Amino acid sequence: MKAASILVLIGCLTTVTESKVYTCCKLAKIFSRAGLDNFKGFSLGNWICMAYYESHYNSMAQKFLKDGSIDYGIFQINSDRWCRRTEFQEKNYCHITCSALLNDDLMYAIICAKIIVRETEGMNYL
Repeated sequence: MKAASILVLIGCLTTVTESKVYTCCKLAKIFSRAGLDNFKGFSLGNWICMAYYESHYNSMAQKFLKDGSIDYGIFQINSDRWCRRTEFQEKNYCHITCSALLNDDLMYAIICAKIIVRETEGMNYL
């Protein structure tokens, strides 16, 4: 009985990080407020479609690639160039840690996506 009470207490104290899967409408509202509609000529629909096909609207999505890099977050931003996975990584053009892209607050993912689109003149590098 005492052991069961301790397990329940431990279960209550443990925090579980669950991914947030957004609805299309919620993402449209977030993206619109963040100024993505018509950003560098890409419509809100372009951004919504990309988020769907890259992560199925999942803020914690990760894809491990054959080259050793990892795609992170709602836009599946790649660790090779855009975010810092290790302390000594040279390329980090968005100036953020990759873990910041795995967050229900999409601010870092949106800022980084804007940098990528601005720097590469397209969405092909997200």
